[in-house]
Amino acid sequence: MTDAPDPVDPAELTATELLEHYRRGALSPVEALDGVLARIEKLEPTLHALYAFDQDGARAAARESEARWRGGPGEVRALDGIPLTLKENIATRGTPVPLGTAATTLVPAAADAPAAARAKEAGGVLLAKTTMPDYGMLTSGLSSFHTATRNPWDTARTPGGSSAGAAAAAAAGYGPLHVGTDIGGSIRLPAGWCGVVGLKPSFGRVPVHPPFLGRAHGPITRTVSDAALFMSVLAQPDARDHLGLPPAEIAWDSLALGLTGLRIGLHLDPGVGLDVQSEVRDAVLESARLLEAAGAVIEPVEPFLTREMLDGLDRFWRVRAWADLVALPEERRQRVLPYIATWARGGASVSGLDTYRGFGQIDAISVAALGATSDHDFVLSPVCPVSAPPAESASPTDDPERNFEHIAFTVPYNMSGQPAVSINCGYTGAGQPIGLQIAGRRFDDLGVLRLAAAFERLRPAQRRPPIG
Repeated sequence: MTDAPDPVDPAELTATELLEHYRRGALSPVEALDGVLARIEKLEPTLHALYAFDQDGARAAARESEARWRGGPGEVRALDGIPLTLKENIATRGTPVPLGTAATTLVPAAADAPAAARAKEAGGVLLAKTTMPDYGMLTSGLSSFHTATRNPWDTARTPGGSSAGAAAAAAAGYGPLHVGTDIGGSIRLPAGWCGVVGLKPSFGRVPVHPPFLGRAHGPITRTVSDAALFMSVLAQPDARDHLGLPPAEIAWDSLALGLTGLRIGLHLDPGVGLDVQSEVRDAVLESARLLEAAGAVIEPVEPFLTREMLDGLDRFWRVRAWADLVALPEERRQRVLPYIATWARGGASVSGLDTYRGFGQIDAISVAALGATSDHDFVLSPVCPVSAPPAESASPTDDPERNFEHIAFTVPYNMSGQPAVSINCGYTGAGQPIGLQIAGRRFDDLGVLRLAAAFERLRPAQRRPPIG
């Protein structure tokens, strides 16, 4: 006799694996949801990654999907029966959008935002929204509205942010697909600290409502193939985003890439901000060596971000944040996380001239990033110079006067609009994941995913978070 195989834990399966199980009849969407709900029940009291958790709605969607897979009414769809989450600032009809802060008046959203609409149309099973810090302006799970979100790799640490809950949920197995948002690193930074894949697409590739300069929505997943699958849905057009790119036919499922002769830049010094920890630097260097051994040509990228650029951007964003806060009644303003209130108050006395000069650094950063990376097919760098700080820290510096010191590798690609992905490339001595950033040419989202998939095959075997 042979031993029976161990039962499959649906919470450990990727979206592509779940779809194959559904096709073969080896697993149903209802069974998959039950497995994911069991994982959430076990871990959520510790991680606090979810907002507006809707088990009844998810069960109803899973039953409808199960009927389609069994030949019932309607065609099977691209994400049919896949459990997923959306960051809480992505509106879903009927659910308030608190923006991570207790200062928000909770009014049910009137309509689904583009990412929510596309995910539902594709048959995805929406489990919940995921947590974020106040106004999305922290690399942390701290929030005046949500209980602080914890990192599955070490619950004494932050998962990062602002897509805090999305990255924690992805790492913990709360379903395979999650959507985050990113205006300075808010997908890639938590993805890096949680050991998962986080894609900031080209600016305008995924429709956003309301749109804003540098803002992107994108997938957070455990594998590159799942990120590509989700992009095939999220990148569908939506007329509400007047800054969106023209619709494009992209072969998201075509992830093969030859490495021989690729010119890959290696960017280890951003020019400003926190020093890169030695463990982080060593892991990124080893990643470059793996790609070089497979045929790529590795070339250095010189520092290109300056103090004037980073401080100017910080000044402009403080003014923007203060404009939002000063419009609130005093009683509501007092509810904002004190760290964010202090940071935003720094914009209260900035002159119009200095505000404009700060805004002008968006173009300066964009020109510098495009110029520094133009000779390379792709650029490797750390996602963040340092590993995840304590869960109680609002940022790696924990200082509102130095709030942007950790985003020097990520924010340039928001300003330039270039696609960039975070993928795990190693672990610190304390067992914390280290994120490798792969940035590409403007609009080459597929190329970035292809190189990430190639690296995924080259890197050593991956660990799972101990909390799972």
